[in-house]
Amino acid sequence: MINRESVLPTEHPYIVCSEDMHRGEPTIRGTAITVRAIVERTRLGDSVQDIIEAYPVLTPAQVHDALGYYYDHLEEIEQYIIENKEAAEWMSKRLSS
Repeated sequence: MINRESVLPTEHPYIVCSEDMHRGEPTIRGTAITVRAIVERTRLGDSVQDIIEAYPVLTPAQVHDALGYYYDHLEEIEQYIIENKEAAEWMSKRLSS
């Protein structure tokens, strides 16, 4: 359960950070969807509409705000992308051993 006191607002209205969720990774308020997940979907070629269809709890404003947060915090989100990729590769190697 997320402690409301641990949810930190950001300068973006739909983006919050909480150590109780995804180790503090920026997340869309009221969801468990990370900014990283939205960025990775766009890199795969998904449009905002595609993302909304994949995550029906999201609004266009939330998706655009997540992308805005990304562009305002490129290094931070790129680091989360790298860490997530490394963790997935490690897990894949471990499972195939």
